[in-house]
Amino acid sequence: MTYDYDLLVIGAGPAGEKGAVQAAYFGKRVGIVERAPEPGGAAVHTGTLPSKTLRETALFLSGYRQSELYGLTVHVNPELAVPKLLSRKNAVIDLEVARIRWNLERHAVDRIPGTARFVEPHAIEVTGAGSPPRRVTAGTFLVATGSKPHRPAEIPFDDEDVDDSDTVLQIDRLPKTMTILGAGVIGCEYACMFASMHVGVTLIEGRARLLPFLDLEMGERLRGAMSTLGIDVRLGATPGKVERTASGIACALSTGDAVVSEKLLFAAGRSGRVDGLGLESIGVAVDKRGYVQVDADYRTTAPRIYAAGDVIGFPALASTSMEQARVAVCHAFGFDYKRQVSSVIPFGIYTIPEVSCVGLSEETAKEQKVDYVVGRAFYRDNARGKIIGDRDGAVKLLFDRSSKELLGCHCIGDRASELVHIGQAALLSGATVDLFIQMVFNYPTLSETFKYAAYDALAHFAPRA
Repeated sequence: MTYDYDLLVIGAGPAGEKGAVQAAYFGKRVGIVERAPEPGGAAVHTGTLPSKTLRETALFLSGYRQSELYGLTVHVNPELAVPKLLSRKNAVIDLEVARIRWNLERHAVDRIPGTARFVEPHAIEVTGAGSPPRRVTAGTFLVATGSKPHRPAEIPFDDEDVDDSDTVLQIDRLPKTMTILGAGVIGCEYACMFASMHVGVTLIEGRARLLPFLDLEMGERLRGAMSTLGIDVRLGATPGKVERTASGIACALSTGDAVVSEKLLFAAGRSGRVDGLGLESIGVAVDKRGYVQVDADYRTTAPRIYAAGDVIGFPALASTSMEQARVAVCHAFGFDYKRQVSSVIPFGIYTIPEVSCVGLSEETAKEQKVDYVVGRAFYRDNARGKIIGDRDGAVKLLFDRSSKELLGCHCIGDRASELVHIGQAALLSGATVDLFIQMVFNYPTLSETFKYAAYDALAHFAPRA
């Protein structure tokens, strides 16, 4: 049977773009359906890039990086701050949208505007975008529709001062106080950003630990830094009723306390964006949170239907979403180019300070009964760290005691999400502590902390008595 396309991608976010381009690169006829006016998905329009851009703009406007270093006190004008924040965010979005358009065009990927719905295993109906419904067929499909903020019924999102992680980007003013429910990655990042702009932030989390996937030491260092930033971090507190009162948005807590603030951000989880896709009609299994079920090759439970990115759930990172889509397409068409996503995946949390990790944490090493040693180096002892005034940053390396191979790398501080890739490369190559000892690092650089963390670890390699 002849189809309109060899591959039809639903969703033009990071996974959709890279999957479409991967197939087109190898000569396949590819179309990509996107219901939003522009490509990019949540990563470009409501998530990754906007929030990180707002973070950098907030740091600049607040003078956060310079305040302690040069003794400056910067007054943030709430009326002017929000327009500045949003203008920079919009500029970055426009540039990235232009890049995606160019990438799809140069690979001859057809852009199909509208909302897709499966009507047959090899056919979808596309509606909207001011055009009559259109039937489009393909031999293979890649579902890359992403995720959306979880919106429980008990949270009054109809109140203009109650936001989720999408709508918070449309704020019209800088509030004096804000309550954030959920101390996951999104909640922690926004807490730091608003706190740096002198907003009084209360961060509520039902779990006893901050970001439990982090190495415990790094999580505690981050919690300390957030407290120093002025964030009221309340762990082990479950939110109850949320309502508007005469004083603002009130949130009752399981501890018996109540928090009242000018604005509230609900940042406790996301769900797969599969509403209206008609996946059930073609036999694609979806769990209760809307995440599409896939196997190791990103095949769904229906023939010739693949899925990748946030719509399949954890780890829901733009970086892994891109790789998942590339791998899915290579399996779908038998390309030998890329057959699996690397097992060594870095995590970057753009809080203030940044935190990033790759490989084993101390807790995981203990659970796996791995005999390990730890080496640490601190920005306060590093020349570049002293220049930039970051006294709290650190690099922590875990090595196998017997083989001396690197097991994990954990960074906190300025440029942590960049530095972690040194550890990632070492992990992928099976390098030992000797790699960092032998390397010559530019001076002064933060990268040099890897050498001194390795030296610190060397003192612990002697067998235990």
